[in-house]
Amino acid sequence: MVHRLRLAVVIVLSAILVAPISALVGAQDRFTRQLGDRFQSKLVRIVELGKTARARASSPASTQLTDAEITAYLRFHARDQVPVGIIEPELKALGEGRVGGSAIVDLDAVRAQKQRGWLDPLAYLTGRLPLTVSGVLITQDGIGRFQLESAAISGVTVPKTVLQELLSFYSRTPEDPDGINMDDPFELPSRIREIRVGKGDAIVIQ
Repeated sequence: MVHRLRLAVVIVLSAILVAPISALVGAQDRFTRQLGDRFQSKLVRIVELGKTARARASSPASTQLTDAEITAYLRFHARDQVPVGIIEPELKALGEGRVGGSAIVDLDAVRAQKQRGWLDPLAYLTGRLPLTVSGVLITQDGIGRFQLESAAISGVTVPKTVLQELLSFYSRTPEDPDGINMDDPFELPSRIREIRVGKGDAIVIQ
C-alpha cells in the first residue's frame, strides 16, 4: 500500500508533495468512492505492467489518470497513508507539465519542533491553515524532478524554505529522518518512463 500511495503522488507531483488543499464549496461532490475505485484499478494495472520484464521501446503502454481519480483515491483508499496533520489533500493537473496541490495543514507541530526567530514566517503561523502549491513536473527516461513555481498559506505567498520545512517534516520516516528534499531528482517506480501532465489528467508511459 505504501508503494502504491507513493506511486500515486509521484504520478502528479512527486513522492514529495503530499499536496495539501483548502476545502472548496462543492468539492466533496466531485470526489466519489467510485472515482477512487477507478484509480485503484488503474494503479494495479500500472504496478503489474511494471513487473513485466519485456522491453517496451517499440510499443510502450500508456495509462490515463484524472486528477479527480487521484484525489478520490487519496481520500477514500489511502487515508491511513496520508500523514497526520494533512487534511483533504487535492491534486490538480494544470496542463503543459504543470501540477498543483492544496490541503489543510496543521502547522503547530511543525512550528514547535525548534526555536523560531522573529524573521521566521512559521513563528507567526498557527493552527490548521490552507496550503496551496504549484510547479512543473519534469520526467524523462524514468527520472522525475519537481520545480516549484509558488506556494501560499492562507493566500499569502511563502518562501521555498517554508515549503521545504513542511515537506521535510511530513515526509520523514525512521529510515529517512530528514524527509524529502524537493530539489532532488527521483526515480519513477514501476518502470514508468515519463508522465505527461495535461489539463485535468496525466498520461503514464511505461
